[in-house]
Formats: sequence, C-alpha cells, structure tokens
Amino acid sequence: MLRRRWLWAAAAVLGACGREPDLVVYCALDRDYSEPILERFEQHTGLRVQAQFDVEQSKTVGLVNRIIQEAARPRADVFWNNEIAHTIRLKNLGLTEAYASDMTRGIPEQFRDAGGHWTGFGARARVIAYRADRFAPGEGPPRSVLRMVEPEHARRGAMAAPLTGTTLTHFTALAVLRGREALLEWLRRGLDNGLQYGGGNADVMRRVNEKDLAWCLTDTDDAAAARRNGHPVTVLFPDQGPDEMGTVLIPNSVCIVKGARHRSHAERFVDFVTSPEVESLLAAGGAQQIPLRPGVAAPPDVPVPGQDFHVATIDWNAVALQLEERRRDFEELLVR
Repeated sequence: MLRRRWLWAAAAVLGACGREPDLVVYCALDRDYSEPILERFEQHTGLRVQAQFDVEQSKTVGLVNRIIQEAARPRADVFWNNEIAHTIRLKNLGLTEAYASDMTRGIPEQFRDAGGHWTGFGARARVIAYRADRFAPGEGPPRSVLRMVEPEHARRGAMAAPLTGTTLTHFTALAVLRGREALLEWLRRGLDNGLQYGGGNADVMRRVNEKDLAWCLTDTDDAAAARRNGHPVTVLFPDQGPDEMGTVLIPNSVCIVKGARHRSHAERFVDFVTSPEVESLLAAGGAQQIPLRPGVAAPPDVPVPGQDFHVATIDWNAVALQLEERRRDFEELLVR
C-alpha cells in the first residue's frame, strides 16, 4: 500500500530498511482523491510508490518550487499537478522530459503538449454556485463571468482572490484573452461595486452555504462537496451564450521530471494516470472530476464537455508565460 507519510520522513525509513522506492511522485491533488489512484497503480504494477503530498496552503506552488530547487539532484520522477499552468512553467524551465504515450492520444489537443512534455486529464470547471433561495422571482446570479462585477450582482457574490490555484490560472487565462489592462480594470470595478475577494474557493463556497452570500465563482469539486453535505446549491456553467467564450475547464496534469531516476516506471505511471480508467475513477470520486476524453464512464451528474456545456478555448502556453507577472499584478491590486 502507498506509504502514508511525508517524503522526507519516508526517506529515512526506506533508507533504514535498505529498499528504494520504484517511483517517486509529487502530487498536488488532494490526498483523499489521489491516494486511492496511487494505491491502485501499485496494485496493477507491483511497483512501490513513494508520494509527496504538500500542505493545503502551498500545494501546487510548494511542489513546483521543490522541483525547481532540486533541479540539480531531482528527487521526484513524476509531478501530478492539480492544475495545468505551473506544469507548463516547469517545461519552460527545462525541468520536464518528453514522453509520447499512446494512452494520451484520446485527450483533446488543447489539453496535451504537442511535444509530449505534459498531459491533462480529469478536470474541474470554473462555475457559478448559487442558492436559489437567496433570489426573488425573476432574479438570478450572473450568467457570465464578465457580468460578475455589475452592481446588481457584485454586492451579492464573491470569488477567491486570484493569487493561487485555479483562480490564478483562470484569471491569467482571462488576461490572455482580454488583455492585461482590461482585466485589471474589471477587478477594480469588482472592488468598487462590492464584489468580495475571499481566501480561496472553499472559503467563498462556505459563505454561500451559510447564506452569507447568494453566489460565488468556484470549482466544480467545491460545489460537489457543498451538495454532498446537504446544501441546496445550484451549479451554473457561465458564458454559454452563442457569442460567449464558454466555461473554463482546468485539468489535472502530469509530467515526467527532468532527470527522473526511474524513467521506465514514470512512463508506466503516465500511461496509467491518463487512462480512461483513471478519468472514470476521478469522475466517480468525491470531487466529481470531469473526464476530458469522450465516452468515459461517469456518474450521470458529472457533466460532459461539449454536450452539457461549451468549453472555452485557452492558449495554455500563453497562460503559463504570463502567470507570475499576472500574480504580481493581482497581488498589488488586491492585497492591502
């Protein structure tokens, strides 16, 4: 079974018993959702996996920084990220290795690297979650992300400050699509009109659950958790009009780390984690992650891209190139 301990603690134990792991995975997806997948990989292959799960507050950024710091002597073989832009940053820094896996061919081109350095799978959508009981007849939440800052909507809603995680990735993508100045002006309008910027997606979702707010911008996994816990939350996929951009879909991603000591085992893991089997398992799990490839078995309440909602087309390489600059812009504007 997968060793339930921090990487640095596990290293001491493994050294003491004289056995090295067969594969080292740095994983940013919540442990509750990723650990069963890692254990299943062990069962399928007989390989011994050593996993690093970072703390909630630093999650993706903490693991990315570790990979950068360890570049001269890499410890990780594989990075399983819970989003996509930071994985591409690692590629741009020369810290990933290409692998042309046959398994990834079913993934839409928007969500995989043409050179084989990274692949997306099992995604979260950026949605409006709202309580219908907070609206009078004829009222409702904003149906477009761009309308969130309008006065009638802003004063009743919230979003996470776009400083980390999927919200940073989402709003960097909007900056790519609309331009830096236009997006910063949009954020200023939100401040002026009463839109609240919270500490994270779970934080703003909690405030909707508690009836403090009528709606929030969040991820589908947070909305799924709210509904699982009995809160009467409705999910709206924004920007579905004929002239609108579509809903932003942010996948998990996986890459082989430059200098991986267990390269062949890393390739087997990429094949496994990007498979229809794993996309199906992630869809059936508590986070209800959305399969990227068509035809994957999923529960009926997991939406199908292209069928239940229109997906925004994003240049993820451009997003990765702008990510750190936009984070500094957002921090300067919103952190007081």
